[in-house]
Amino acid sequence: MLKYNNTEEIKFFMKNPLLDISTLPKFNEIKPDHVLPAIKETILNHQKKLNSLLSDNKNPSFNSLIAPIEIMEHDLKRIWSPVSHLQSVLGSKNWRQVYIKALPLLTKHSTETSQNTQLQQAYSKVSKSLTKDIDYSEKSAVEYALKNFHLSGVDLPEKEKNRFKDIAQELAATQASFEHNVQDSSDAWSLNIQDSEKLLGIPNQTLELAQKDAKQKKLNGWLFSLNYPTYHAILTYADNQSLREEFYRAWSTRGSDQSKNPKWDNSKNIEKILTLRYEIASLLGFSNFAEYSLATKMAESTDQVLKFLWDLANKTIGYAQKELEEIKKFAEIDLQPWDVAYWLEKYKEANFSFSNEEVRKYFPAKKTVNGLFELATRLFGLSLEQNNEADIWHEDVCYFELKNVSGDVIGGFYTDLYARNGKRSGAWIDECINRQKLDGKNEIPVGFLVCNFSPCDESGVSLLTHDDILTLFHEFGHMLHHLLTRIDIPSISGINGVPWDAVELPSQFMENFAWNYEVLKNCSSHIHTSDCLPEDLFNKLEKSRNIGSGLAMLRQLEFGIFDFSLHTEFTPEAPISVLNLIKKIRKKISLIKHPDYNRFPHAFTHIFSGGYAAGYYSYKWAEVLAADAFSAFEESGIFNETTAKHFRTEILEVGGSKDIMDAYVSFRGRKPTTDALLRQNGILTK
Repeated sequence: MLKYNNTEEIKFFMKNPLLDISTLPKFNEIKPDHVLPAIKETILNHQKKLNSLLSDNKNPSFNSLIAPIEIMEHDLKRIWSPVSHLQSVLGSKNWRQVYIKALPLLTKHSTETSQNTQLQQAYSKVSKSLTKDIDYSEKSAVEYALKNFHLSGVDLPEKEKNRFKDIAQELAATQASFEHNVQDSSDAWSLNIQDSEKLLGIPNQTLELAQKDAKQKKLNGWLFSLNYPTYHAILTYADNQSLREEFYRAWSTRGSDQSKNPKWDNSKNIEKILTLRYEIASLLGFSNFAEYSLATKMAESTDQVLKFLWDLANKTIGYAQKELEEIKKFAEIDLQPWDVAYWLEKYKEANFSFSNEEVRKYFPAKKTVNGLFELATRLFGLSLEQNNEADIWHEDVCYFELKNVSGDVIGGFYTDLYARNGKRSGAWIDECINRQKLDGKNEIPVGFLVCNFSPCDESGVSLLTHDDILTLFHEFGHMLHHLLTRIDIPSISGINGVPWDAVELPSQFMENFAWNYEVLKNCSSHIHTSDCLPEDLFNKLEKSRNIGSGLAMLRQLEFGIFDFSLHTEFTPEAPISVLNLIKKIRKKISLIKHPDYNRFPHAFTHIFSGGYAAGYYSYKWAEVLAADAFSAFEESGIFNETTAKHFRTEILEVGGSKDIMDAYVSFRGRKPTTDALLRQNGILTK
């Protein structure tokens, strides 16, 4: 036990809400000061218990050794999860500071546990005693752990082990610094406009929020931030080209030397991250970090991934070129990067007699969420009910319970849907609690679903674009994957243990339902009339679905090729300039010339601070799986209960307990092809 200096410290620790994992996190009580005492005490106790387990287990079994370790590690994760989450969604200085202080403690604990030779040998003994047929979950969990032992350097000599440990610490800190720089440079930027003529075309909801923000800062006119809803609205609707370029420049220079405040320049962080990743890979005998990354993915080789990406690019580029020429002809200008979204929208309006803003009026966020829940009921027999008793961290947050057909609560999740200053950009889900049923403990899965939609107006309404709806359905697919697992071992339940290039399968699969009229109709209620989305308006939306799809496909492939090429080619002896590399790739694949000030890599959080390093290709890889999987629903009827049940049991419920390709073949009856994806995007017509 840690020693405390006085009675007050003892009382503080006894009342530490982070240590109470018998309930949902007590967000109303958790403070930054609770974090370090809770983490230190828990790690110390876990180390003592681990030593005791190893000394007492001469003939270890899953129940005697591994189950207690699974419980311990999950308990630690339960303590850390709300901390990690709060620093992402609150963005306060105090939460960030304590996160930065706690991260090395957790990284050290994780690495030391994974490098424990005695523990690895015990796991190996248990593995030999298990059979895949009888103990398939236990066997999968142990094999997954053994792979992680190896990838954490357990087989290395002591000197190299220590170096690996140091790298892990340094890498975690540098990646956190990268993300914080992006967030800080975004939050620091704003634009005050007082001339209404510059604002023509911008949606009223965006203008109202900007006007409100200006009043709060005691400024005249409108104050615009650089959150994604605002940026997207400006680039898509603002008639003023120079204004669009100003926002484009601010967005594309975040975290770089080209931003207004270069103190958040990520150049050194990028170089350091790449160098450390290369060293980790080298220590373990891999030629590059991309090879190291693939050790836990479906893809079998770096050549296979690059061939997959370039093949898709080659099949797409001709189609995208025709798209671009058509838009150029319509716009009668040579399109710049800040013009593309704007003229695509104008093209849709002219050719299909509708605008995305017209569609948006039918989708208040709360109604859309309810419609999504009803879809889950129809497909999987689930019901979702809001629970107002759960503690929350912001007034916008809601907590929902997921129930089965019998009315039993089988999971829960928080939603935090709207953008605000200090909140990390983008959309994501994260685990709060994993499903577990071990040694008498029975815990249901709980998660966080986070988006950055336009904040509610003064009447409490946020209207969603169709792109927003796609994002919501996407993240909900991830959440279903987390909540519907039937695996009781935390390390392989839900999304855990699932290869990263397959994790996006359920999320991208769910996006397809946002293109079904019956589903969208049920998600809609006009902001003024309460009418459902008219079918003729939906038909116009659907006909415009693939306008710009080739260009969008190339953009994603550009990101994937850049990421994978970078992690394949980089060496400390001959470091690659990320700017030269992205220019080289864009020369081959991008049909739009980017200005020299563009610093896209410096804010590419997916690969430099998230989990997609040498893995961004996963989006396209999994999109192939998702499109092919949805084609099974198209063949049987998209609400077919049998097909939905089959998808649930073979994909959503198995977690990391089963080889994902075997699981996919069990569902589909064959391996996936790219045909469905290309058809969805209008690139393949037959």
